Amino acid sequence: MSEQTVRALTVEQLNTYIRDYLGTSPLLNKVVVKGELSNVRVYGGSGHIYFTLKDENSAIPATMFGGASKLKFKPENGMKVVCTGRVAVFVRDGQYRIYTDAMEPDGVGSLYIAFEQLKAKLQSQGLFAQEHKKRIPKIPFSVGIITAPGGAAVRDMINVTRRRFPAARLYLYPSLVQGPNAPSQLISALKSLDESGICDVIIIGRGGGSAEDLWCFNDEGLAHAVFECKTPIISAVGHETDFTICDFVADLRAPTPSAAAELAVPDVRELKKQFSNVEKRMLQNLTAKTDYFRQRLNVLSTRPVLQSPKGYFDERRMTLARDEERLYSIVGSRIEREKMMLLAKSEKLNSLNPLSVLGRGFSVAFGADGKAIKSVEQLPAGAEFELMLSDGRKKAVAKD
Repeated sequence: MSEQTVRALTVEQLNTYIRDYLGTSPLLNKVVVKGELSNVRVYGGSGHIYFTLKDENSAIPATMFGGASKLKFKPENGMKVVCTGRVAVFVRDGQYRIYTDAMEPDGVGSLYIAFEQLKAKLQSQGLFAQEHKKRIPKIPFSVGIITAPGGAAVRDMINVTRRRFPAARLYLYPSLVQGPNAPSQLISALKSLDESGICDVIIIGRGGGSAEDLWCFNDEGLAHAVFECKTPIISAVGHETDFTICDFVADLRAPTPSAAAELAVPDVRELKKQFSNVEKRMLQNLTAKTDYFRQRLNVLSTRPVLQSPKGYFDERRMTLARDEERLYSIVGSRIEREKMMLLAKSEKLNSLNPLSVLGRGFSVAFGADGKAIKSVEQLPAGAEFELMLSDGRKKAVAKD
């Protein structure tokens, strides 16, 4: 066996040596590389992300263990990113790759990417559609407020509501409005107030802050909870320039918490003015109607029927009497005419009556069967028959 053969390394030894050699390089232990994502694969169970980072001339495989839960945005093919990690060799395959610890969009923040991705997803599901927006009641007598109990936002909302519409009852449901535990508390608060049915409208929000501070209002679960509420929701998150997913799903978006309170309840002074104007219009309409009917009454009162009602009734009585006489005359004439017609028909029927012939000396012979005898052949000698005269019947016997 030659010396060269004795000194030969196995493949595993060579790959291990390269791994260890690369592992001692300070530059490769923490490297920042930018490029374009391709071949992105995310494994649901573990959340590991496998991808290739490439530019115009080269490519390198990369892995980010548990990346799906670490990133606020969803990596997609073609996205420009900046990856931070270390370069190492996987001994089994002899392939070096970047083991990524962090990933950021190149040129655009990860929060912005995540916001736009979730916005597009929920919009495609119809959560922002105008036809699903509920109308905010014009005069709500109970207002729910979901926010941090000790912040300036809740004080502003309470002060504005009390000033504008003191009759409204306020129900404060305290909740975290920042941090990883905030979405679950906000969802719980929404469901509790909505299911209780005690609120005519619910305000959810907080004061201003950074994008990270407001991020809990970009939670997908919170978006669905707002969408499913039966009670109208006003979203008031941050300042006027701040927009969150909650703003898009809510039935109404307010630029600030104070503005939300102004939008939720009417100004009692304005209501008094409106009621006063309505009262004036009603009084004007009533006065105009009264004047109109008074004029009508004055015109009607000058008519003869009201000036002399007895003369009016006498005239109508005479008309009725004349109609009565005409009716009696018409009916009497009709009865006489019908009586004459009936008499004529009666005389005609009487002339056709065979019994009337008997009165002139004629008679009718009936056989034993009760039928009239029409021929002497029906009466042989000795046959009994019956003669019917005008004043009665007599039995007879036929003789030759």
